[in-house]
Amino acid sequence: VSVKKSRVFYGSLEEKERERLSSELASGMATGSDAVKVGIEAGNINISSGETLEMEERVSERQQEALAEFERRRRARQITVSTDDAEVKAGLRALGEPITLFGEGPADRRERLRSVLSVVGPDALKKSRKDEERAKRSQDECQQTWYHEGSASLKDARLWLAKYSLPRAMRRLEAARAQKDVPEATRAIRQQELHKSLRNLNNFCSQIGDDRPISFCHFSPDSKMLATASWSGLCKLWSIPDCSLIRTLRGHNTNVGAVVFRPQAGLSIDQSDVSLASCAADGSVKLWNLESDEPVADIEGHSERVSRVNWHPSGRFLGTTCYDNSWRLWDLEVQEEILHQEGHSKGVHDLNFHPDGSLAATGGLDAFGRVWDLRTGRCVVFLEGHLKEIYSLHFSPNGYHLATGSGDNTCKVWELRNRKCLYTIPAHQNLLSAVRFQPIDGHFLLTGAYDNTAKVWSHPGWMPLKTLAGHEGKVMGIDVSPDGKLIATSSYDRTFKLWLSE
Repeated sequence: VSVKKSRVFYGSLEEKERERLSSELASGMATGSDAVKVGIEAGNINISSGETLEMEERVSERQQEALAEFERRRRARQITVSTDDAEVKAGLRALGEPITLFGEGPADRRERLRSVLSVVGPDALKKSRKDEERAKRSQDECQQTWYHEGSASLKDARLWLAKYSLPRAMRRLEAARAQKDVPEATRAIRQQELHKSLRNLNNFCSQIGDDRPISFCHFSPDSKMLATASWSGLCKLWSIPDCSLIRTLRGHNTNVGAVVFRPQAGLSIDQSDVSLASCAADGSVKLWNLESDEPVADIEGHSERVSRVNWHPSGRFLGTTCYDNSWRLWDLEVQEEILHQEGHSKGVHDLNFHPDGSLAATGGLDAFGRVWDLRTGRCVVFLEGHLKEIYSLHFSPNGYHLATGSGDNTCKVWELRNRKCLYTIPAHQNLLSAVRFQPIDGHFLLTGAYDNTAKVWSHPGWMPLKTLAGHEGKVMGIDVSPDGKLIATSSYDRTFKLWLSE
């Protein structure tokens, strides 16, 4: 049982207060005005220095706010907002607002956009759309093809190349027509004999070429010399077939990527004339003659690794590929770079010129090959199909086939007449470092790879004829002598080997 608490009642204080006041008056402590003064002095009564607050102002401020709100609502009613939810979201995003709030439906979202627009003004959306369009336009412009103003020397070179290549193309086609008139049986017998001799290829000579890997080898135009390039920075000339050292070319001080003989070197070119070109990983390119072991000239202008150099069939131009995503064409007559061609999205690794001298093929780390017409400057064929980097390209002497070797372990043969991949050879167990057609009529194809072997394939037909096994390291360079009799391979095991059909 809860006990009922007794309540305390406070009486009115009025009586007490009356008593106090009357006693004060009676005692005559102070009059009213004095009391106020005493109060002010004691700090209990504050009187302002004449500041008053106008009630009107506060009222009118509130009224204005209300009016502004009405005005905003009126504007909001006039703003047309799309009923498409996607567009509403896009609008909110453009204005920097969250595109959706928790539990918000399309109608609420539309109202929110409307209220935002009524504050910032309906032009804000147009402005942000304009900015977007501008950004898009500038992006499109970036993806458009643009043209550089070519130099006069480039124009002269293009005309010269056209005059040089057209008669050569004519002679090539005449030879092809003459070949067509040869009876089928005769051609078949020749092919069989060739295949038989290729199956009999044997290691004829092996030579330790340096104390670092040998990255490249190239036969001289008369097939009597072999040039090798090494990671030690030295290039060496060897006599063929006895493999004795003729000369060491000292000039590079880092890995040499390639050393190539100029067309007609040792034949119609004077010994003291430029006969070789080499390139290295530090971007240096050097020119050599057949007399001195010092370079006769340096080609400067590459800031990154130059992996390959190649001579144009005329011997007048030198092509270089650089890891700054470009390849260059140097004119030795005017002694300057006449073309700095971009177009690859990654480093360019290899370059090869068409036997007519009209086209150049380039391939690199972006896995795409490109064929360029040197007479017009256009990219005429785009080679798409390799899954990894392209490390080597080579035109067939027939003029319409191109082989590419890639990091995806395959070699693809491309038909340039219809711009299609003709055949994919699943060639090796590791990346292909080099591909070469036989230089006379292209009736076989040679591939070298990082699985320590080089292989010979029939062309056309692409049957494996012979595997050249013997290197203890990756095969880095291969070449076929211009007379078609010898094959050279150079390797990571610091040796080069010559292969000959018995």
